[in-house]
Amino acid sequence: MVHSAYDCVQLVADCPSKIDAVESYGSKLLAACSDGSLRIYSPQCHSQPSDHHSPLHQEPYALEKTLAGFARRPLISMEVLHSRELLLSLSESIAFHRLPSFETFAVITKAKGANAFDWDDRRGFLCFARQKRVCIFRHDGGRGFVEVKEFGVPDVVKSMCWCGENICLGIRREYVILNATNGALSEVFTSGRLAPPLVVSLPSGELLLGKENIGVFVDQNGKLLPEGRICWSEAPTEVVIQKPYAAALLPRFVEIRSLRDPYPLIQTVVLRNVRHIRHSNNSVILALDNSIHGLFPVPLGAQIVQLTASGNFEEALSLCKLLPPEDASLRAAKEGSIHIRYAHYLFENGSYEEAMEHFLASQVDITYVLSLYPSIILPKTTIVHEPQKLDIYGDASYLPRGSSGLSDDMEYPSTSHMLESDEHVALESKKTSHNMLMALIKYLQKKRNSFIEKATAEGTEEVVLDAVGNNFASYNRFKKTNKGRGSIPISSGAREMASILDTALLQALLLTGQSSAALELLRGLNYCDLKICEEILQKGNHHAALLELYKCNSLHREALELLHKLVEESKSSQSEITHRFKPEDIVEYLKPLCGTDPILVLEFSMLVLESCPTQTIELFLSGNIPADMVNSYLKQHSPNMQARYLELMLAMNENAISGNLQSEMDEKVYSPTRKKLLSALESISGYNPETLLKRFPPDALYEERAILLGKMNLHELALSLYVHKLNVPEMALSYCDRVYESMHQTSVKYPNNIYLTLMQIYLNPRRTTASFEDKIINLLSPQNTTTRKVGSATSVKPKGARVTKKIASIEGAEDTKVSSSSTDSSRSDGDGDEFSEDGSTIMLDKVLDLLGRRWDRINGAHALKLLPRETKLQVCIACCCAIDGDHS
Repeated sequence: MVHSAYDCVQLVADCPSKIDAVESYGSKLLAACSDGSLRIYSPQCHSQPSDHHSPLHQEPYALEKTLAGFARRPLISMEVLHSRELLLSLSESIAFHRLPSFETFAVITKAKGANAFDWDDRRGFLCFARQKRVCIFRHDGGRGFVEVKEFGVPDVVKSMCWCGENICLGIRREYVILNATNGALSEVFTSGRLAPPLVVSLPSGELLLGKENIGVFVDQNGKLLPEGRICWSEAPTEVVIQKPYAAALLPRFVEIRSLRDPYPLIQTVVLRNVRHIRHSNNSVILALDNSIHGLFPVPLGAQIVQLTASGNFEEALSLCKLLPPEDASLRAAKEGSIHIRYAHYLFENGSYEEAMEHFLASQVDITYVLSLYPSIILPKTTIVHEPQKLDIYGDASYLPRGSSGLSDDMEYPSTSHMLESDEHVALESKKTSHNMLMALIKYLQKKRNSFIEKATAEGTEEVVLDAVGNNFASYNRFKKTNKGRGSIPISSGAREMASILDTALLQALLLTGQSSAALELLRGLNYCDLKICEEILQKGNHHAALLELYKCNSLHREALELLHKLVEESKSSQSEITHRFKPEDIVEYLKPLCGTDPILVLEFSMLVLESCPTQTIELFLSGNIPADMVNSYLKQHSPNMQARYLELMLAMNENAISGNLQSEMDEKVYSPTRKKLLSALESISGYNPETLLKRFPPDALYEERAILLGKMNLHELALSLYVHKLNVPEMALSYCDRVYESMHQTSVKYPNNIYLTLMQIYLNPRRTTASFEDKIINLLSPQNTTTRKVGSATSVKPKGARVTKKIASIEGAEDTKVSSSSTDSSRSDGDGDEFSEDGSTIMLDKVLDLLGRRWDRINGAHALKLLPRETKLQVCIACCCAIDGDHS
């Protein structure tokens, strides 16, 4: 795309003699004319003297002086050696002149008849070609030049140039590299048939070799470079390099091309009879027959504006890199603006990945890019910089009707044609949508690492500040909590931007069908917005990803509830769940939680204990959950699995089991012998229960002890054992049923209602049982000589007075002694204080359950008086109404 890179200005007009060579020295122009004179021109409007570093001026030049007889023959070429303040001229030989006096300093007579030369300013070496010979001279300080080498070559040299330590020669139909040390020649490639060979040195040290109208790039060893090649409009006779452009002298005009691949045409300068083209310090000099023109670069800023306006963004960006270091801020601003405009251009033309590369380079806020994707939902607190929005969807729900390009009032040729057209549009739109999203994913992934690092560092800094006491500002922050539904948005930028990025990335992955990648995102450190992502995952039935979302936000209860639901649904053959979940998945989820939330582990392990008991019990054993806690929980919620747990505990490490658990083991694991003992105690009569009690161990065989106490009509103690030692309320209720039914069948009356006794035990779970211990001790003391037969109301004299108090000291049982007057006669409200709780938690749920299940066997008035005063009135009324049916 053509733009104005140079302004062409005529500097010298109407030179009286034909100009054979031209050069610049500072702000002055040197013109070697065909009459052998050297004409020196200087700017008309600048009278002050200038040094050799001064640039040329964009104004007319006037003749300052003429050096007649400067050369005997017309000059072929000349060059100013700025570092040595010399002028090198090639005429009938090579001469050196001091500057600024132009006094001849040295003449190399051996160069007589030379037709080409090149100067290596770094080393002070001169090479020149004379017929089929190449000579090398070295500048020897102030004393002149010393010959170094002379080599023969196969043919006449047409063009030559230093390339490092060697020399590249263009000889008739080929290019060769001459080793300047030993004269060895190595072929490069053949030159063109029509145009003479042309060797041009590049600022990088590489070479540009001409082959007809093609410029080929090679390195210093003659190897082709991958940069490609410049294609000129015609074969050039001379080429000069002024980065970032190359200017070539063609027969009809001067052509300027970019040095950046693909080397596009930048500008064409039409001038007739241009004979020579030379590079100056700030311009390109064009020598015509009788005039001199200068090509002065247009300021880079103006070129950048031209290129950007014409849509040549790549060239504009390449020019931005040439802005001077002092304009770094201007450069960054221009580059960012161009990248954004270029990105929009590419995006609108379907080059989505390239567009994202330029958005990435522009450092624009990600919300600006995300606004191009209206279906990507962002957190509500996000401030979005909105360019023109483009829909990313692909079917009827993705694209508006107008996107098909059909007007509503058009006549459709046929229904089938319309359907085919709609299907084609929908298919293309889906492809477009997918490509857009894939480009967005790559963009977000490239941005993500830096965002996550900043967010993590910000969180670490916040923790440190809070730790040292500077937490006064934390009240104004939003924090991502470890438990509960903590929201991600933070008042500071890093974590908020990380949340926006991760939330958008997750949606893009799901929209492109990359569920596994979305899952990996959630498994790692992420800042996905909980509310938005939860809703999206639920709607899309992305169950595994939703589980990971809950997990990474420490919402373990929600995750386990969902997992349990999925396990249940997976059991159904009609379930639409693609991935089948198993109870073992719940066990696996619970493993990491054993150390942090054992109660939650125990709660949800009950859901899978029956279906996969081995894995669940192994979870208890390997998860470092206190054994007593597990045993207590199993006793209450899954008594049938308690024995198995204790068995495995014992098998694992017998010495690690506490005495408490060992007792539980004895109670739970029924050996055949023990089963026989229980059966015998229940069915056989005629034995003395008091004597057997003394033989039982003090902290085991609670069920057997309860049977014996029942035989002795000590129902309170028996019920306390069932409730507080065995932790089996159902056995206590069954015991009450047996006693109640037995009393009604035999007409034997128990002083109290047995259900009220159980109710008292529930209402006083932590009171001591000293009165019951005294009762047993008195019962089994030597002074009592009455023998109590099984099934009678008599007592028996024990053979020994030693009775361990642990028999009656039932942990957690309370004083359940009830006088006959307290149940058979009325009591005041104050009497109820005897059964009030002493600061512990009463088992009110068990009381209500008992009243609900056995209301027809309980006196409601008596039950009401047993309830503590702190119990809510409406609960008492409801219970009494349920029992007595008294609605008054």
